[in-house]
Amino acid sequence: MAPIRRIVVTDANVLINLMHVSRLGLLARIPNHEFVVPEHVREEIGLPEQRAVLAAAIDDGWLEVEAITDLGALTVYTELIANLGRREAACIAIAAKQGWYIASDEKNRFLREAEARLGAGRIITTVDVFVLSIQAGLLSIEDADADKRVLEGKRFKVAFSSYRDLVR
Repeated sequence: MAPIRRIVVTDANVLINLMHVSRLGLLARIPNHEFVVPEHVREEIGLPEQRAVLAAAIDDGWLEVEAITDLGALTVYTELIANLGRREAACIAIAAKQGWYIASDEKNRFLREAEARLGAGRIITTVDVFVLSIQAGLLSIEDADADKRVLEGKRFKVAFSSYRDLVR
């Protein structure tokens, strides 16, 4: 039996973290995962160099753009934008309608809304992307730790000293 393929709606914070360390391409290679980006998220990537990297991934076909076209998803989106940003609301609305996962580092209200609508265990963080990549042999622990240090300089803080602590 073939492994189940997870489709993951990706928020800007995960995309930008991976771009900071030139690792966006990991999303194309993680086994049994397919990553999509909501149109709302694509629109909110503001720096020209990041827009170019994202556009290249989309043009290469390994990152797809998802628009909210379904009435049910549009209704959820409309409910959520009262309390969340447009891109976070779009991620939840698309994932909830399709039964997909979300890649995001958002906490608090976003996390509560996402878990309420998707169920627990359906959020993948930047750290999870690194762990999945290490487990798949796409990235060494040493390289992941070097990237962790770069991201910490960009105000991305984690509560562990090395990916070695997470990967067994």
